[in-house]
Amino acid sequence: MKIGMEPIGIFYTQETEIPRHWSLSGAKGRIEIDPAFRKGLQDVEEGRQIVVLFYFHNSPRFTPELLIQKPPHRDRTLGVFSTCSPRRPNPIGLSVLRVTGLRDNVIYVENIDMIDQTPILDIKPHITGDS
Repeated sequence: MKIGMEPIGIFYTQETEIPRHWSLSGAKGRIEIDPAFRKGLQDVEEGRQIVVLFYFHNSPRFTPELLIQKPPHRDRTLGVFSTCSPRRPNPIGLSVLRVTGLRDNVIYVENIDMIDQTPILDIKPHITGDS
């Protein structure tokens, strides 16, 4: 089975120090959605959180020795599926970002952990038990 995806937009930031995980980040950026998908942003609201799926476009090619990795903040190795490492069999990332603004096809966000020009694959609402 072959799976293909095309980005729906690109993430941009001027941040140079990017935390390794969105839950530790106060950094900011913006997602520029392809204008063809603009109508899909209709109910995205400032102050809400969104789940952003993205492509680790600068990650090295995955090899079997990367099935076990040592995260920089841990004292032991872990299986790749127990980490947030960008070095994965399918280099897909997930972040929960807070929307700080919306203008046309641009979503302004904070809590970022993506680098500049990261391809965005999808956006979903962040649903919790109380939302």
